[in-house]
Amino acid sequence: MHMLEVKDIHKSYGSYEVLKGVSFSVEKEETKVIIGTSGTGKSTLLKCINQLDPPDKGEVWLEGEELTSPSADLNRIRQKIGFVFQDFNLFNHLTAMQNVSIGLEKVKKMEKGKAREKAIEELKKVGLEKQADQYPAQLSGGQKQRVGIARALAMDPAIILFDEPTSALDPELIGDVLEVMKNLAGKVAMLIVTHEMGFARNVADEIIFMEGGHIIECGSPDQMFNNACKARTREFLGKISTLYGKE
Repeated sequence: MHMLEVKDIHKSYGSYEVLKGVSFSVEKEETKVIIGTSGTGKSTLLKCINQLDPPDKGEVWLEGEELTSPSADLNRIRQKIGFVFQDFNLFNHLTAMQNVSIGLEKVKKMEKGKAREKAIEELKKVGLEKQADQYPAQLSGGQKQRVGIARALAMDPAIILFDEPTSALDPELIGDVLEVMKNLAGKVAMLIVTHEMGFARNVADEIIFMEGGHIIECGSPDQMFNNACKARTREFLGKISTLYGKE
C-alpha cells in the first residue's frame, strides 16, 4: 500500500479541462517535486488531493483511506495533510505562535498550554522562536512562509503539500525557506510544486514533469536533468537551466 495514491484525477472548470487523468503515488517520508509550465494544473492537483477543490473523476487514497469517497470523514483525514500556500494564508490578528497553535487547540482539541509549547517547538525548527510573539505584519515574507511550514508541521501530518512556497518571496528570502524544507526531507513526506530547479535537483527523490494536464515524465533528478527520455522534458529543463542557471 502506498502512503498517498492519486488515481486518474480529472478536473475541469466549465469546458476547460485542467487535469486529464493524473496518477502517481508518494511513499512515507519521500520528497516528490512537481514541475511544469504555469497553467498546467499543478496547483489544481494539490487542491484535488486534499479536497479543497474535489476532482470530477478519480480517487485519492491516504494511508489506505479514500478521501474521494462520499462517506469519507474529510475533517479527520485532512488533519494528516499539511498545506503550505503560495500566499502564506496566515491569520493577521494572531501572533506567529498563535497561528501555529490554533489548529492544535481547535482541531486536535489540545489544551492551550500544551498547544503553545508545541507551537514554540515547531517555530524553533524553522528558526523563528524569537519571533513567536510577533504578528504577520511584523514578519518578512520568508518568515511568514516559515510560520506556515511550522503550522503544517505542528499537526504531525503524514504528508505536506507545498504550492509554490517561494514564488511570492523576494529572491534573497527564498534561501531560508528552501533550507527549512531541505531539513525536513526524509522526516515527513512532501509533495512540492516549485520552479526552484536547484532545490528539485538536490532534494527530490523523484521529479514529476507535468504539462497540459498530463504527467509527461517522472524520474530521479539525475535521470530527469541528465538523461530525460522525452524531448519535451529535455526542452523544458534546458530552457529552465538557461533562465535560472545550473545551480
